[in-house]
Amino acid sequence: MSRSPIPLFPLPDLVLFPGLVLPLYIFEPRYRALLARVRQTGEPFGIVRIVESAELSDQDNPKPLQERVAMFGTLAHLRDVTMHDDGTASIVVVGGERFYIEDFNTSAPYLSATVQEDPLSLPPGQEEISMALARRLLEGLLVVRPRDTQTVREHAPSDPLLLASFAATLLPLSSDQREQALGAADLLDRLEILISFLPRDERALN
Repeated sequence: MSRSPIPLFPLPDLVLFPGLVLPLYIFEPRYRALLARVRQTGEPFGIVRIVESAELSDQDNPKPLQERVAMFGTLAHLRDVTMHDDGTASIVVVGGERFYIEDFNTSAPYLSATVQEDPLSLPPGQEEISMALARRLLEGLLVVRPRDTQTVREHAPSDPLLLASFAATLLPLSSDQREQALGAADLLDRLEILISFLPRDERALN
């Protein structure tokens, strides 16, 4: 499904996964305008990772923002808004479907893009394998986070897709690794990618 165009909220070193709750503080004028639009239309906006900061860009010939962001991201659905007296806002969003950027639009104060939704699929007949991989990932997560065993067990989702999102947030991963997991070909691939990021000893235990 194509969406044309949606507002984008680029963030440095942040990858949003489906089903995850993310609090954000809105203070820049362009993102106040983005929030006003989203509140009026009820549409989601897109969160994409900034892969090259403005500081690292060539200062003599700086790249525009659209050339410094990932070409895929996650839809963010607005769930709560608290407006502050100074015009800033504290909001809460929930991650939705993954999308790929087809074309950028720079006509608004904030960056927008025409995007193609690309929800993560599960190959037919692979439900048992996905559950087995999810269990393996969870056990690895418990080993990596020994002090949080009870909390992890209490809050870990049973759904393999949401479990992958949960683990991707709690594992000690780089932004590049999280982006690799977000871009997985299908759900089995995402689970396998995350398992591959477990320290070798934790993988061996599984």
